[in-house]
Amino acid sequence: MPPTSFLTFLGKTTEENHGKDTIRALPAQWYTSREFYELERRSIFGRKWQLITHRSRLQVPGDFVRYRIAGYDFIIIMDRERQIGAFHNICRHRAYTVVEQEAGKKNILACRYHGWSYGLNGKLAKAPDYQKLSGFEKEQNGLFRIHTHIDKFGFVWINLDAATQPEISWEAEFAGVDEQERLKAFDLDDYELDHTWEQKLPANWKILADNFNECYHCKTTHPDIPTFLSIDAHDVELKDGHMQHDHAAPPEFKKDCVNSTYYFPGTPTSISPHFMMIQKFLPEGPVDSTMHYEVYKNKHSSDEDFRFIADMYRKVMGEDKVLCEGQMGNLKTGVFTSG
Repeated sequence: MPPTSFLTFLGKTTEENHGKDTIRALPAQWYTSREFYELERRSIFGRKWQLITHRSRLQVPGDFVRYRIAGYDFIIIMDRERQIGAFHNICRHRAYTVVEQEAGKKNILACRYHGWSYGLNGKLAKAPDYQKLSGFEKEQNGLFRIHTHIDKFGFVWINLDAATQPEISWEAEFAGVDEQERLKAFDLDDYELDHTWEQKLPANWKILADNFNECYHCKTTHPDIPTFLSIDAHDVELKDGHMQHDHAAPPEFKKDCVNSTYYFPGTPTSISPHFMMIQKFLPEGPVDSTMHYEVYKNKHSSDEDFRFIADMYRKVMGEDKVLCEGQMGNLKTGVFTSG
């Protein structure tokens, strides 16, 4: 199939290209404009459901992970009832950061600025001196809660919509993604976090998404991919809210075959019998992003089988970084308008 364009997700097409194979790329300004980025920040990252991690990352009460997406700083945490919740990482007193570590275990969430502290469920536990004040309502001053959803595969999703109920339900966007037949062969609770890593780069997040969702560049850029995937047999199928990447592996690497899925707006997953990677394209501005990777090992797999695929993917991700940086540098010149 021809390279997939982000136009598909944004619903932008023209009468001229409707029904044809050739699709024009997004205008260069959409990758560089501060105004357009702020629109995306509010309407996409502030309101859409986003796949963030897997429940196996949180094993016991108090386990937490901190994330930052498009300026939103939040934590995902398991409470004492073993329920997984998410909260904006902002103290209700003077908006200081509550959790300053990236991951770990907490017995209580304490802000070091003025000593306000919160339970693992986000409820205010202590506010020195304030609780003596007439009219102070402790129950109204818990952390700002974020909508969460855990699907049948155990993936943890969040929605930053500030409304009591998100304008768009998870089912309206992603119903059926946790019933993919190609993923039912994997018990994802058998995968344990091995390590995380990230790459920062001066590129718009959509460049990272465009790059992931086409393999037109694979033959010229990723010489090692044919050792474990057949490039000629690669296909991408667009579904509601996600893209399914279908690969075929050479016979000698059939046991390592990878199933990849891209979940809009910025989370691809790649799963094999030995390895799972949750990759996130995290915007930090119109021309800056972080590519963050959570790499999991199947507890039944050998170190050799795991390292083969994990090391191969790390090399491929480094090659993609060079491409995305080079493309973004040229988009900022104003010479190129649309491909």
